[in-house]
Amino acid sequence: MARLSKLSRSIAGKTALITGAASGMGRATAHLFADEGAKVAVIDLNAEGVEKVVSEIRDAGGNARGWQLDVADKAEIEKVVQEVADHFGGLDILINNAGFSHHMSVEHDEFEANWARHMDVMLTAHVRMVRAALPYLKKSGAGRIVNIASTEGLGATPGISPYTSAKHGVIGLTRSLAVELPKYGITVNCICPGAIHTGITARIKDEHKQIFSRRRIPLNRYGEPEEVAHATLSLVLPAASYINGVALPVDAGLTIKNA
Repeated sequence: MARLSKLSRSIAGKTALITGAASGMGRATAHLFADEGAKVAVIDLNAEGVEKVVSEIRDAGGNARGWQLDVADKAEIEKVVQEVADHFGGLDILINNAGFSHHMSVEHDEFEANWARHMDVMLTAHVRMVRAALPYLKKSGAGRIVNIASTEGLGATPGISPYTSAKHGVIGLTRSLAVELPKYGITVNCICPGAIHTGITARIKDEHKQIFSRRRIPLNRYGEPEEVAHATLSLVLPAASYINGVALPVDAGLTIKNA
């Protein structure tokens, strides 16, 4: 018997579509995947941010092209996914990362509109991206889908129930698709980031971050986007072919600490 199999730990030559890629974890993932030799579709609502990330990747010798997209727009999703596949000659990896968070009590008059936007962007959009990408992922023969959820999908924080509910839904969607799509050679997993330095957390005062970190996070610090990107990379490797349906916390132990 051979000592080891020949499972590859390279995504060189693979095509990856990453939403929410103009900043934070999405940007870090786009850069990392490009550094690893993937062809990267940089997708975001922020057109200026998209072009900046594409330029950064190309300047570093990577292969990337950008598309502006509101992931709440079904017709645009279908159009952009087709353009990505046509441009790069296929699609192997889908990273559903686009998201936002808006603090609002359930008692607020605008709560239902806020709820609807959260669901459109962070749950329904994931389904639509998967459906649009599926024909190409099937052709890949070893497609990878990674949905970016949150530790909010494993617990709850007051005042952000639309966000929390959407992230719980992302985990449920991941598990459902993980038992539906393997017949096509596609694995479906999700990442649950904890406290990470991103645009969403930028509005939190540093002193409050430090207090939270000392009280709740065993490593006593916020994480960096690149740390999440590396976890995402690990789930899309060809060698990760037997990892399916997981909700992986990337949170320095936040969700297991009792006190």
